[in-house]
Amino acid sequence: MDGTVLVADDDRTIRTVLTQALTRAGCKVHATSSLMTLMRWVEEGKGDLVISDVMMPDGNGLETLPKITERRPGLPVIIISAQNTIMTAIQATEAEAYDYLPKPFDLPDLMKRAARALDQKRRASPAPRAPERSLGGNEDLPLVGRTPQMQALYRLVARVMNTDLPVLITGESGTGKSLIARAIHDFSDRRTLPFVVAGSSDLAGVDGPSTVLSRARGGSILFDEVGDYDGDAQARIVRMLDAMADGAPRVMATSQKDLMEKMETGLFRQDLFYRLSGVTVNVPSLRERVDDIPLLASHFLGRAERDGGPVRRFATDAMDLIRVYSWPGNVRQLENTIRRLTVTSQVEEITKAEVGAVLGSQPAIEPLMGGGSGDKLSASVYKHLRRYFDLHGGVLPPPGLYTRILREVESPLIEIALEATGGNQAKCADLLGINRNTLRKKITDLDIRVTRRRKLM
Repeated sequence: MDGTVLVADDDRTIRTVLTQALTRAGCKVHATSSLMTLMRWVEEGKGDLVISDVMMPDGNGLETLPKITERRPGLPVIIISAQNTIMTAIQATEAEAYDYLPKPFDLPDLMKRAARALDQKRRASPAPRAPERSLGGNEDLPLVGRTPQMQALYRLVARVMNTDLPVLITGESGTGKSLIARAIHDFSDRRTLPFVVAGSSDLAGVDGPSTVLSRARGGSILFDEVGDYDGDAQARIVRMLDAMADGAPRVMATSQKDLMEKMETGLFRQDLFYRLSGVTVNVPSLRERVDDIPLLASHFLGRAERDGGPVRRFATDAMDLIRVYSWPGNVRQLENTIRRLTVTSQVEEITKAEVGAVLGSQPAIEPLMGGGSGDKLSASVYKHLRRYFDLHGGVLPPPGLYTRILREVESPLIEIALEATGGNQAKCADLLGINRNTLRKKITDLDIRVTRRRKLM
């Protein structure tokens, strides 16, 4: 890697780490804790790449970025920020940042991005600066997360929001699919135009599609949970999309159903699928981003306090319990649970017992996504094991994992097989395809209680 890198961050440790890593890679480095100093270096013609934090003692890195572009067109800037929200990613993209990384960042990843920035010759003239906008109520969108899954989602949203491509947003119930659609509209060039959510009933009748189009007036149309639409509604959407001319509204759709699977079984139109899936945005479940749960919990506690509720915080073991819960209802369920806890808790610190009492009353439902009850056992086991590893926070689980996992699967298998054969061990061994003595040993080792009864099947 060759070139001069200007580093601006008020954290001395970060400046030291970046200076050492970039120097070892062959770069010259100038590091500062001041945006004023950074701008002086830029104006003096120093630097082939800028790496800058957002919140600095003497200003905002994002607000400084247009000035850098004005003084030095083509100078790439990588933004790093501890503000891990979709807004930061969108603002960095609009300000023509070369790249954006959340804190804490992965150093090898940042080094790769820096190398690409130094190697890539950027265009000489900057794109027109996006107009200033008021964030309004969208500042409170719970699109919060520092995990790689959410950061990838933020970058994708920032890239597609000002295109005309249709967007298909997939994910389990409660993940925030409609919030993503709303964010794409609210921070796009169409933000002053209507955002229309169209259901199957809105398309009914001769004038249904034309009424939806007239309401949108060139803004955005969202077909919410399009996987639930019947064949007639799907056909109406296809005809409506085919009839749209220049200046037509942008089209988005959400679905918690696996549209590919529905298409293969003939329950979803192939032509509609390809019309809607110009860009597919998958919103991860909470189980896939466990490290974001404390961040979201803090966000919802803060929101409740701003709304006039009491000040609340979680005890350490209470937060641990929240982290390991499966959250089948995802962000929506987490938000409702925390709102309930802020009201029912009697003291400022919410205890593990209080969390356990609330979670114990939650319905035992499975996540609504993909094949549902038709999912293969291997897929469910994979998800369980992936979560098990994630919960260890990058540390390997205790040794003996193979035996422990087999025991967890083996025990219910034998118990159910014994129930199905009425406790007849000979029939059970035959059903399982193992030797009767092997079955007896497993019953003893696994401490399985055998009761003779009428067989279930």
